[in-house]
Amino acid sequence: MASQSANSEGAELGRFLRARRTRTSLEHVGLTVGAGVRRTPSLRREELATLAGISIDYYVRLERGKETRPSPAVLGSLARALHMDDQEHQHLRELAARAARYAPEPPPAPGRTVRPHLKLLLESLRPNPAYVISRSMDMLAWNPGGLALYAGLEDWPAKHRNLARYLFLHPASRDLFSDWDRQITACVARLRAVAGTAPDAPDLTNLVGELLLKSPDFARLWERYEVTGRKPTRKTFHHPRVGTLTLTSQSMHLEGTPGQRIGVYTAEPGTPDHDAMLLLDMTAPAAASHQESGVHPPDL
Repeated sequence: MASQSANSEGAELGRFLRARRTRTSLEHVGLTVGAGVRRTPSLRREELATLAGISIDYYVRLERGKETRPSPAVLGSLARALHMDDQEHQHLRELAARAARYAPEPPPAPGRTVRPHLKLLLESLRPNPAYVISRSMDMLAWNPGGLALYAGLEDWPAKHRNLARYLFLHPASRDLFSDWDRQITACVARLRAVAGTAPDAPDLTNLVGELLLKSPDFARLWERYEVTGRKPTRKTFHHPRVGTLTLTSQSMHLEGTPGQRIGVYTAEPGTPDHDAMLLLDMTAPAAASHQESGVHPPDL
C-alpha cells in the first residue's frame, strides 16, 4: 500500500514536469534549433536534463514517477531551467513533498458546513456580492447579489451550484464574460493546483471527471497542466438584469474551515458600477438568500 501511494504521488510529479517540458520551446530557454529534422519544437528530456545539470536517466525516472525524492536543489534547477514562476515552483515543491512521503496520511475532508456567523457576515456585506465556496468551487453559502451576479446560476438546484461547472456548462456564462477564455483558463489552472496536491479527493475527482466528459474546452485546458493562485482582480460582467458592471474581487481563506474561502466583489460608491451593484442586490430573487448546500454532480 505504501509503495502504491508513493507511485501515485510520483506520477503526479512526473505529469507536471512533462506538461511543463512539452510547453517549453528551445527559443524560450535560449537554445537554437539545429539544422536537422526535429519532430517537436518543445524541449526533449535530455535537453532539459542538461539545462538542469542532472543526469538524463535521473530526469527520465522523475518524469515517469519512478523517482520520488528529488532534493530541493534539483527542484530549483528544474524550475529555473523551465522558467517557472513562483507559483509554479511552489506547486512543484508541494508535489515533490507529497511524493517523498511513502505512507502519506490522507488529509481530512474539507468541511462543508458554513458556520452561522459567516452567514451573518455575508448578509452584512450587502449590497456587495459575496459567497462562501469550497476548494472545488462549490457554492456553499451566499448573499442575494453573490448568487445573482452569476446570471442563470439560481436556475440550478442549490446542490448543483459550482462556479467551475457554471463557467463550462451554463450557456449564460459566455455572454456574462467577454473574456470568457481568460476566465476558464484561470479556473482550470486553479483547480489543477488544488488537485495536484489532493489527487484522490472525491470532491475534486468527481467535478473534474464530470467536466472532462462534458466540456471539450475543459479537457483541452486540463491537459496543459497550468497552475496558478488567486489574485485580486477586476472583472467585467455583462449582466442581463443590470447591464455592464466592473467590480473588484477579493478572495480570502476562512479560519477554522479548511478548504473554504469567502469571495467578495466591491465597487467605488457613487460610480455607475456601484449603482448597478445596488440594483442587482435589490432585484435578486427572494430565493437567493444565504444558505448552505450539499453538492452532487448534476444530470445536465
